[in-house]
Amino acid sequence: MLHLGKEELKTKKDRFSALGMKTPNYDFEKVWDATKKSPIWLHFGGGNLFRAFHSVLQQHLIEKGESDKGIIAVSTFSDGVIDKVYHPHDNLSLNVVMKADGTLDMEVIASVAESIAAYGDPEPWERLKEIFRNPSLQFTTFSITEKGYDLRDLSGEIRENVKKEMEQGPAQPSHTMLMVAALLYERYQNGQAPLALVSTDNFSHNGDKLKDAIVTVATAWKVLGFVDEGFIDYLNDETKITFPWSMIDKITPQPSKIVADKLTNLGYGSAELIYTRPNGPAIAPFVNTEESEYLVIEDRFPNGRPALEKVGVYFTERSVVDQVERMKVCTCLNPLHTALAIFGCLLDYTSIADEMNDEDLKALVEKIGYVEGMKTVTDPGIIAPMDFIKEVIDVRFPNPNNPDTPQRIATDTSQKLAIRFGETIKAYVERTDLDVNDLTFIPLVLAGWCRYLLGLNDAGKEMNLSPDPLLEEVQQSIKTIEFGNPDSVGEQLKPILSNQRIFGVDLYQIGMGTKVEALFKQLIQGPGAVRTTLHELLNS
Repeated sequence: MLHLGKEELKTKKDRFSALGMKTPNYDFEKVWDATKKSPIWLHFGGGNLFRAFHSVLQQHLIEKGESDKGIIAVSTFSDGVIDKVYHPHDNLSLNVVMKADGTLDMEVIASVAESIAAYGDPEPWERLKEIFRNPSLQFTTFSITEKGYDLRDLSGEIRENVKKEMEQGPAQPSHTMLMVAALLYERYQNGQAPLALVSTDNFSHNGDKLKDAIVTVATAWKVLGFVDEGFIDYLNDETKITFPWSMIDKITPQPSKIVADKLTNLGYGSAELIYTRPNGPAIAPFVNTEESEYLVIEDRFPNGRPALEKVGVYFTERSVVDQVERMKVCTCLNPLHTALAIFGCLLDYTSIADEMNDEDLKALVEKIGYVEGMKTVTDPGIIAPMDFIKEVIDVRFPNPNNPDTPQRIATDTSQKLAIRFGETIKAYVERTDLDVNDLTFIPLVLAGWCRYLLGLNDAGKEMNLSPDPLLEEVQQSIKTIEFGNPDSVGEQLKPILSNQRIFGVDLYQIGMGTKVEALFKQLIQGPGAVRTTLHELLNS
């Protein structure tokens, strides 16, 4: 069996090629050494999206002779990915693109020069501070999911655990946002070199949310006497520090056993699925992903950047990023994904592709996207909205070789609804040519999420719910609602549906709360009510 490691890659390249695996055409150890000495790109979050997209982009840029540096990957979560996937395989990864025709494009990625598990031990923290002191560092990127930026609870107050950590100052924090603020303070104290901090997570105006979190931490530290006013000025000086907006799009499911088995049958020995906690997601030395990909970034890099436009990244103005991001996150992909996640779980699906063979579910996403959402989309000019959504609905979601699951997409739904549906709802409220009362299928998804929170499938049997930071909190509000008894709903949905942090608006204030309540009551009438409600609304 062929295994993934630097010695094997150096001495057995022909064997990788014989298995159909492309290998780097550059001296990767030379690139690693140069990167460690003079880093240009550091990434927070070493998960599947980073390995399938960011690291692949930089590999292809190096292969074009446009860069001689790789990336340093940092994990701030104790998920074991660095210790169990990166280090045992010398930071190499196998990227597996799952094409719709059933073939696999496989490529060994060697652009990650160093990987750091930034939790617990002082040595990795000292290394991170050393990197941030280096003026060569041009930018950092982030793929840590929406909840990674969130410092506040449901009421908008700083969480108690975050507050306690703030009170300890910047010595060695553990929350990612406090960690980044502390590293920026290190950079400020050692020459105030410029830096761009680029969130590549899937939510609106991601750069602003990143900046708000960092400045919130820094301001608290100033009040507590840990930092000076000059540090706040440094963070707000756009000739020094920038927080560009971005839009990223590449569906990257958890590593699939189907893909792992195919690799093993080829004679490839580094395809094991690793579980770091019971019932948790798998990690692996390979990453499986779809072929389509988009990355659009606001071009504000005060310390320079690699020429990533030469490998397909769009660099543009903030207004264009906003239009592309709203097109994708608020209409053409993410809300459709969330709709499939919620109803897929309720209807016992375990495959997004299989859901697209369900006439009701396919019609649901078509109604949300083409009918209700598309009315709010502005054509950004660089990507045509109708072409984009058609590719999503007709090609990407139905790809039978993409083993994505509604259960994965349902993770952290409470953090996503305000962006994926709330922005469209607000547009209907604010625009004179639209009427929020005309919306049917977006309210149905919101009602579907509340129905999902009961933890019962459409047959009324218990089902596992995906992780969500607000799960226990919102379930408390509905704990006495009885499946099969719509009269038990009473006022219990009001604390949820009125919460602007969840939906971006108070649904009652805009006249949608009672509609969602009514739909929820239909969905809990008894076994089969979810299917019946879907079918009747879609065919009325």
